[in-house]
Amino acid sequence: MNRTNRTRTRRAWAALALALTVTLTAGACGKDGSPPVKGPQPDELPVYRVATGFRLPDSPTWERAKRRGHLIVGAKEDQPYLGEKDPAGGRYSGFDIEIAKMTAAHLGFDPATVSFRTIASANRETALQNGQIDYYVGTYTINDNRKKLVGFAGPYFLAGQDLLVRADETGIKGPRDLAGKRVCSAAGSTPYQRIEEEYPQADLVAYDTYSICVDNLLTYQVDAVTTDDTILLGYAAKVPDELKVVGQPFSEEPYGVGVPRSDNALRFAIDDALQANEENGNWKKAYDATLGLSGVPAPKPPAIDRYPAS
Repeated sequence: MNRTNRTRTRRAWAALALALTVTLTAGACGKDGSPPVKGPQPDELPVYRVATGFRLPDSPTWERAKRRGHLIVGAKEDQPYLGEKDPAGGRYSGFDIEIAKMTAAHLGFDPATVSFRTIASANRETALQNGQIDYYVGTYTINDNRKKLVGFAGPYFLAGQDLLVRADETGIKGPRDLAGKRVCSAAGSTPYQRIEEEYPQADLVAYDTYSICVDNLLTYQVDAVTTDDTILLGYAAKVPDELKVVGQPFSEEPYGVGVPRSDNALRFAIDDALQANEENGNWKKAYDATLGLSGVPAPKPPAIDRYPAS
């Protein structure tokens, strides 16, 4: 890589890192004339009314949370517009965070008291099985293999796997162009597994987080990043002159809320919460204020799959 490219990519990654840092903080401290902040603004988010007198005695998870006084929810912290953590104040924001808050309110918990805990993709099932978290909201694709380990409420969103490349990339237009290319994804994720199984000629690289993958993409250490289009659009929107999403989605990824596998009462209650917030307009308001900032309008929510108790 020549000096010009090195300089350009260093500046691009610095710009992206700065954007990720100030997304949630600059709005509060910006002066008149500052550029508008591209990130969720608290005054644009829905207000979720907390259910009074709600009880769920058949859910051991809910009962523990009630005794504790708040919910502990697993989330991502490095996905723009979906699940981001402000490194300065520690506040989480994004569409998945709003899904967690609206379901918490339906379950009788003040959303402001939810304790979010960052859980890597490879550790989600273990965190639910061990009781480290009460439920998980973080671009968590529902599939049959995972249903053997955890339960899923929802889906609340339908995404699709895609590819993120540098803006000057012309040789990668879809997954069939990945032979011999270094492709990065999160360890333990559905996108990683799909590339491994369906496009084995790609040189697959795995890290715990997608932000490391994007770092490596901008510094020419990998040729592409693959995960759900929602996640990739968020990264591309931060530095559109340096990154782009190419081709068409080549999978369907229904996002669900992960719960302990045996806690069907909690799963069905979260299904009810999602349905109610889709019907009252909160789902769309949450999308518009977060993921909608990537420029993609709100789709119709997928039908909730209330599969039988196991």
